[in-house]
Amino acid sequence: MIGAMMSSLRRLQTKIARATLIPLLVRVGIFAAFLAAMGFAFPPALFFGRAVAVLVVVAAIPALVPRGAATTLLVVAIVVGWVVVTAESVEGIQLWRLLGLSTTLYLAHTLAALAAVLPSDAMVATEVLARWVARAAAVVLAAAVCGVLLVSIAGIGDDEALTVAALGGLVVAVTVAGVLGWLVKRRA
Repeated sequence: MIGAMMSSLRRLQTKIARATLIPLLVRVGIFAAFLAAMGFAFPPALFFGRAVAVLVVVAAIPALVPRGAATTLLVVAIVVGWVVVTAESVEGIQLWRLLGLSTTLYLAHTLAALAAVLPSDAMVATEVLARWVARAAAVVLAAAVCGVLLVSIAGIGDDEALTVAALGGLVVAVTVAGVLGWLVKRRA
């Protein structure tokens, strides 16, 4: 038992010693994006006191283990938390919080995807990371423009308009997923 723990500690020590800058920056980006997403989703009072330590640990898990289910589970938990907080809020949906939440969740997800295939000791040119982030920024910008347009068309405010906007977003998401699935099958 103790021998197995010592072996695991030595492997971890070797992995940390061999880590390179770009994979480390990607993992720091995952952590920062998830922490920012929680900042947009949850009330500010949650970030004072003991709860902040739990949030920091939870945000670190996908950064440390990007291949596992932790990334997906954390995204779902943050979205559910945002829905609950927004439903109980007197202010309702605030567009800036919604855009911030969606942006940070997308960045966390795409950086986790990169980290999942990038060994911690990989030698990566900075241009690769710059292109990845630029592509992610383009997606975020396009999504923000479309989202603002859909919310404007729906006339955010009453329940019926929000339902139409949510259904419109769902149709767009399912359509994009279907087209991407079709393209992947076509390439294979």
